[in-house]
Amino acid sequence: MDKKSFSTGSQILRFFICLFLILITLAAFWQVRNNEFINIDDDLYVTDNPYVCQGVTYQGIVWAFTSIYKGHWHPMTWLSHMLDYALYGLNPSGHHVTNLIFHVANSLLIFFLLQRMAGVSWRSGFVAVLFAIHPLHVESVAWVAERKDVLSAFFSLLAVWAYASYVQKPRSNRFLLVIIFFLLALMSKPMAVTLPFLLLLVDYWPLGRLKSTQGEDNQETSSSKWMNLVPRRVSLFRLLSEKIPLFLLAIVMSLFTMLAHRGSGALSSLDKLPLETRIGNAMVSYVNYITKMIWPDRLAVLYPHSIILPFWQVAGAALLLVIISVLLLLAGRKHQYCMVGWLWYLGALLPVIGLVQAGIQSMADRFTYLPMIGLFIIIVFGIVDSLMGWRYGRPVLVTSAALLIVALMITTVSQVQLWRDSITLFNHALRVTANNSVIHNNLGVTLARQGKEKEALVHYMKALEINPRYSDAHSNLATLLVRQRREQEAIPHFVDALRIRPDSAEAHNDLGVILAKQGKVQEAIAHFAQAVSINPNYLESYFNLGMALAQQGRNKEAISCFDEALRISPEDAKTHNNLAVALAAVERTDEAISHYRRALQNNPNNTDAHYNLGSLLALQGKDQEALPHFYEILRINPSDAPAHYKLGIILSRQGKNQEAAVHIAEVVRIIPKSGEAHLALGLLYLRTGKKDLALKQYKVLQAIDSKLAINLYQKLSNCDDEGRAKESEKVKAKGGND
Repeated sequence: MDKKSFSTGSQILRFFICLFLILITLAAFWQVRNNEFINIDDDLYVTDNPYVCQGVTYQGIVWAFTSIYKGHWHPMTWLSHMLDYALYGLNPSGHHVTNLIFHVANSLLIFFLLQRMAGVSWRSGFVAVLFAIHPLHVESVAWVAERKDVLSAFFSLLAVWAYASYVQKPRSNRFLLVIIFFLLALMSKPMAVTLPFLLLLVDYWPLGRLKSTQGEDNQETSSSKWMNLVPRRVSLFRLLSEKIPLFLLAIVMSLFTMLAHRGSGALSSLDKLPLETRIGNAMVSYVNYITKMIWPDRLAVLYPHSIILPFWQVAGAALLLVIISVLLLLAGRKHQYCMVGWLWYLGALLPVIGLVQAGIQSMADRFTYLPMIGLFIIIVFGIVDSLMGWRYGRPVLVTSAALLIVALMITTVSQVQLWRDSITLFNHALRVTANNSVIHNNLGVTLARQGKEKEALVHYMKALEINPRYSDAHSNLATLLVRQRREQEAIPHFVDALRIRPDSAEAHNDLGVILAKQGKVQEAIAHFAQAVSINPNYLESYFNLGMALAQQGRNKEAISCFDEALRISPEDAKTHNNLAVALAAVERTDEAISHYRRALQNNPNNTDAHYNLGSLLALQGKDQEALPHFYEILRINPSDAPAHYKLGIILSRQGKNQEAAVHIAEVVRIIPKSGEAHLALGLLYLRTGKKDLALKQYKVLQAIDSKLAINLYQKLSNCDDEGRAKESEKVKAKGGND
């Protein structure tokens, strides 16, 4: 076969492998497009994030690059979520599909990278297939908030691709591309800090930059036309020195991330989680990940941390890791991929293995997204090398591969179904884990949002039974009690939540709301102020603080709070309306009108804004401009008594007494004990000559409000006096004529 035919055949093979890879990944994950947002972090990252929910804006971009949110700095992740919102709004299908697209791209990149560097198509393709459809990777794909996983992996793999190109033809611009992709990976998820170390492994195999030959196991690799262009011998010093910029970026990002976690309270102290516990958990987790890779059963969205691990379990895990390491390192003398794959797995997992504990999980499926590639390489390349010399090796490989693909597909499809909604996911997690206080709490939140308050209460109590010092569970239980009008029972739980976690902005805010309702406005203000001090981007607390200050007549301070709220969410109609109220109170009328109009621009059905703007215009004597706002309120809510009343007053000023009486009569029907409405209706009846109806209103007023009744009586008396005077004049005039 000539070289041209061989090249054409290789291209066709690569095409069909890519096509198969795309189709099988879509088949395994396609139902994810029907899944909902999940009640863990999806609210923080998308649905309740005011910056994301503006789409791609200048303000949002600045926030993404300048803010540390929940202990993380990952601007590229934020930008991807903002772009998704601009494209799909809050339709979860689009957000899930974006994750899936990145996962497909990552699977293809793994195939291209291995095929390009190792020069083998079938093995590279099967490694990519395992990566694409393994159930451990469902969490990274099916969880919208884990966009950072697939995005960081995408840029990391592009960095490896750029590095391979640099190795083939060293140029400064090519290495600059490596740095750029690495930086983008770090700006998506800090876990990418291990990339420089992984590139050193790639130098050893499959690039073979540390040896003059690749060895017998790499005969297939040596046939790669691209590999023949790679320099065969480079000193370790040079390999390290060329990566100094990458190591510096990794060190800076590691320190920055640790400080960010510590500042947010996400980093566990050694007092809470001793070093020996962390080391033990790391050993056990390394083994558990391998076990779940081989037998992906009982996967959960969160594995609770066991503070005390049995000694035999830790010792057994450590011994097993030592044995595996020794065996693979010995095998690595002949088969370099064994050592490289194992060190890739150990090294890539190191930032999230729990030695530096961020979060409450003991392990997480999503952490295996890139690290598991190393184990897949060992398995695929090792099995092929072991069986290819056997007479029946090829049919056994093909049959086994087909069966494995079918098994993984079935398991992955089933796992994706568990992510269809929060209730399904959380109930499954409770079935496969024990003492999972976090999932009990989050299931309680989800049930409460669905109005299933009794069930929610049970799960909150269960969470606190497992962990009495669980601040969020105390806060959520208190919030539920408030909803049930059991404020006094709620207050101790808020107090407990703040005693356990004084920096809980949500607990400060919610306790402030209760105190404000109880008339303890000054105490409420203190809690709202504390909430915004903890979280300067807490929209709800700025709004509540503004309302409380306005309630005390401190309108200038309230205006400042509402301005901060609009900084966070410039289009929030409720905030524009209340800012306008405060501005009107300090006689900044034109600004108030402007904000009322902004409120209505963003929410045309905001009846409060219509009412306030109409009232302000009427106060300025602009009755014709005011009328449409009250008519609009009645279109939205025909039973809005204040709008009927205002409309009646304005119409009466315009001399349209009959029409005005209709609206005031409607107020009386809606609020039978409204003294002002009865008085206004009585006066309108007098103006239209319906004295008997006015007298009827007087009698009603006597039972409702004696002062207003006297007012109407005086008007009736004046009317009688005027009538008698007119009658007397008529009599005199008649006598004179006689």
